[in-house]
Amino acid sequence: MATSESPGLPKETLLRDLRADSDPVLITARVVAAERRDVTRRSDGGRRPVLSGLLSDGTATVRFTWWDPPAAGVERGSVLRAANVVVRDFRGRAEVSFTWKTRVEPASELELPSIAPESMPRRTVSEIAQGSEGFRLDARVVRVRPKVVSVGEERREIHEGILADGTASIAFTAWSDLGLAEGESVRLSGIYARTFRSRPQLILDQRTHVERIPGEGLPVFPADGLPPRTALGELEALGGSDWARVEGVVVDLRPPSGVVYRCPSCRRAVSQGLCRVHGAVEGVADLRARLVLDDGTGSVTVNADRAIAERLWGRTLPEALDALRERPDPERLTEELFTTVFGKRLRAVGRATVDSFGTTLYPDTLSELAPTPPDAASAQRRAP
Repeated sequence: MATSESPGLPKETLLRDLRADSDPVLITARVVAAERRDVTRRSDGGRRPVLSGLLSDGTATVRFTWWDPPAAGVERGSVLRAANVVVRDFRGRAEVSFTWKTRVEPASELELPSIAPESMPRRTVSEIAQGSEGFRLDARVVRVRPKVVSVGEERREIHEGILADGTASIAFTAWSDLGLAEGESVRLSGIYARTFRSRPQLILDQRTHVERIPGEGLPVFPADGLPPRTALGELEALGGSDWARVEGVVVDLRPPSGVVYRCPSCRRAVSQGLCRVHGAVEGVADLRARLVLDDGTGSVTVNADRAIAERLWGRTLPEALDALRERPDPERLTEELFTTVFGKRLRAVGRATVDSFGTTLYPDTLSELAPTPPDAASAQRRAP
């Protein structure tokens, strides 16, 4: 990254080189996360807007605070050039502030710093944590799927999947099509990590360098494309997994299940017509099933989406809404759903997290299995 030599202009600085005792600087970075809120001024009790979040330039990720940001907002993924940025120390790490003296303007992808892949340290998947930035990773592509998401008013196609290197597996999101194919071995440079559902996840974008490699030492996965089965007790002890296969019997159905209503903007659940982010909204009907599976070693809550819930239940969302119009009793429908799924033996494959509420799995696939014979079930419960 070039350093400005013009008199009176701040020094252009990489995020990894920021120091709290430095003069105001010039930075170019991508907005990784941003949240707008209003704070109360101590002087007069008035309200003042502030935008806070994370910035990344490929060398590091830093927190930022932007006082009195533009009313139009700043979208995640946009690139900014900011001059006269103030650097402060927050709990031992550099943090930047945009003040009334800071000049901010849009920038392009090409203005982000160019970093040679060979200059980045190599890491394994097990070494990746929230905030990891500017490193290389050798891994095998376990799975990759396109997905269309909304970014502001724009619809964009991203690619989601799983990488593994023998030490662990990790989910990734690619904001551009990098041509990744399932089963191939790649060396990725210029990637960073953020937390999603309490686990680190890799972010790949236009600056990510992809190199195909032979793949010696990287894991080879079975022809069916499924991970090895993990006992539910072991899954909890591991703290979850980005790519897990579990099997168990449905023993409970947790609320909210059945017909639910979601915010049309953020898809969060709506309670009594209120979204916790967007306030009063007209909820959009959806169908879900929070199934509790048990395999004798432990239990997991499987959050099944509409497509999976409809298949397990045998009743579609329009049919459920028709039934509610005829008899407005949601509890009756939930009881019907529970009666239908109770005792079924299921196989779930997806991302599992562990927190104070227990183990939760977000399935990519959920399939029904034949019932386990009584002798086999008893042996499974006795297994260590």
